[in-house]
Amino acid sequence: MQILLATVLATLGAAAAVPYQEYILAPPSRIIRPTSVYLSRGSLSSEHALLDGQVSSGRSLTLDKFNSSVTYDFGKNVGGWINFNTTSSSGSVGFTFAESSIWVSSEWCDATLAAGVTLDTPLVFNITGAGQYSPPLEKERGAFRYITVINLGEDPLSINDLWVHFAAMPHWEEDALRSYTGWFHSNDEKLNRVWYAGAYTNQLVTIDPTRGNAIVQIPAGLNLSVPVSARDSLAAFTFTPDPDWTLNTTITKGTSVLVDGGKRDRLVWSGDMAISLPSIAVTTYDLISAQNALDSLFNLQYTSGQFPYAGFPTNLGHVTSFTYHLYALIGIGTVYQWSGDRAYVAGKWARWKTGMEWGVGQIDATGLANVSAADALDWARQGMGGHNIAANALLFRTLTVGAELARTQGDSAIGERWTRLAARIQAAAIPLLWQPDVGLFRDNETTTLAPQDGNAWAVKSGLVTDPTQIAQISEALQARWGAYGAPAPEAPDAVSPFISGFELETHFTANRTAAALALIRSMWADFMLGDPRMTNSTFIEGYSTSGALHYDASYPAPADPRLSLVHGWSTGPTISLTTYVGGIQLLSPAGATWAIVPQIGDLADVDAGFSTSLGRFSSKWSTNGTVFHLEISTPKGTTGSVGVPLPGNFKSAMLSGMNREGEVVRVDACGRYWINGVDGGDHEFVVVGLSH
Repeated sequence: MQILLATVLATLGAAAAVPYQEYILAPPSRIIRPTSVYLSRGSLSSEHALLDGQVSSGRSLTLDKFNSSVTYDFGKNVGGWINFNTTSSSGSVGFTFAESSIWVSSEWCDATLAAGVTLDTPLVFNITGAGQYSPPLEKERGAFRYITVINLGEDPLSINDLWVHFAAMPHWEEDALRSYTGWFHSNDEKLNRVWYAGAYTNQLVTIDPTRGNAIVQIPAGLNLSVPVSARDSLAAFTFTPDPDWTLNTTITKGTSVLVDGGKRDRLVWSGDMAISLPSIAVTTYDLISAQNALDSLFNLQYTSGQFPYAGFPTNLGHVTSFTYHLYALIGIGTVYQWSGDRAYVAGKWARWKTGMEWGVGQIDATGLANVSAADALDWARQGMGGHNIAANALLFRTLTVGAELARTQGDSAIGERWTRLAARIQAAAIPLLWQPDVGLFRDNETTTLAPQDGNAWAVKSGLVTDPTQIAQISEALQARWGAYGAPAPEAPDAVSPFISGFELETHFTANRTAAALALIRSMWADFMLGDPRMTNSTFIEGYSTSGALHYDASYPAPADPRLSLVHGWSTGPTISLTTYVGGIQLLSPAGATWAIVPQIGDLADVDAGFSTSLGRFSSKWSTNGTVFHLEISTPKGTTGSVGVPLPGNFKSAMLSGMNREGEVVRVDACGRYWINGVDGGDHEFVVVGLSH
């Protein structure tokens, strides 16, 4: 996988630089300084001396008295180790961290512990002389926008420099953090910001594997130096986290790993990668970090064939999940789809088949999987179990992925068997769980609750193929939107950006582009980026339908300091904007075959692209309501199809391009004209509307 990325970067080096660098939020180096003063308290002076661009002024921040403090704003979410220079010879200074402005405090940080009602204590340095101070490695803070500096001594304290060593993307060189392989730009600045915020979110959740969630109290006999592959044999245990927060657990092998969150949940979860992995593929192409994450799950596979709910150390409790088991299998297919690396699949194939057979073993006489209570854990939803529509849509998708992988491994017999089982699920699920009067699937046959996840996955998985039914699902999901986005009724009082990312794909698949763009603008741009409580740069893991910053209906406080404001599973718009609005779709691994099918909506122009191991793919289009102009570029040696949308509501148009000068064409039911058998290379098409 490292070779694949090197190939892509070499290709980019030979071509023009990736455009639209001004939108990239990743820093140009690993040294980051604050950009503004957010708040100050008590007696102090020269608080602006530590801002970016002013450190060379020769002035120092001076905190005159005990408990005087200043809060600095980095303008975006960052993560790493705080460093500072002091000219004082003695004293004590504390630092607190917060992702959201509501947790800015001179007494506490927001919380990194997953359980309980807790706040983290300040990071304290006792000054023993003038000079530079840095924390131990385990005191990395994975994500924060605000840092508060507090004088904890009796005498004045002076600091003449303060910076963060940016820790994300540890396997990339310091000057390469902005070396994206993909891009997106449109005439809508909200969409542009969302795409790049998604890219940056995934960078912040790509971490050093030795900086995973803390294990503070370790049971006797647990040797953290044993290979990751051996840890699943250890007995289950319970530990009590210490409020003295640390990041000190090695969660997998390698030099980088894709995890769930930046501040909290620095663990491997397979479900997140259903969103974060393809979003990474079209932005940084950092497949190796996802591969390391998936490797850790496959190394922890139980003898039954099932994968753990999450990676080390969560696996030590032998906690399992039907859906997250399937997400792990799908993840291998996703890596293959974007890399074309058959050897990678071959190395996983025996364990992949064992895992698939465990999933197949949950199918009962109805033809559907019957999810047991022991495997009912999921993303945060309730009611998983029985003949659940989300679980069965995921199983349907996993079986179809398995059939495709089986062909690459010369295992056609098992692939054909999985195809037949998928067809049985499709034949059983729709008549049992579809509610025609509602236009949505019910969660299972014992309820009328229509879940967001199951309905979105019914479309995404290909379980539903009828365009009318897909449109019904899209319309019914949109009808439930509230002021803060798309609700997930299967999780009480929750808006889930994770599941809403799949809902986005439903609207695009239904060719309801306006609905999809409206959801991105209102939920991701206006709220998740624009709300003053957010980071202005990364996407939150979830929140209340009221807009309150809590994601757990049982949490006793009106806001939850544990909430992560940088979560890779919330980056769905990044892949959707590239795939549907840019229209670039890989039909076979690495894009050996492809389709370019732009969706216009209310946009006037779009420029999108990315690279795989085969080369660069791009789609650049513009329209004025009468004329649609499209330029595409795909690698030589590939082939594909182009679905040219007719502008406005025109039913016929004059097409120019690929030796079709002035040809009159008519649209299909989705308003497109298809050009098949297009060889890789550079092509230009112009469509002029003729009649409505």
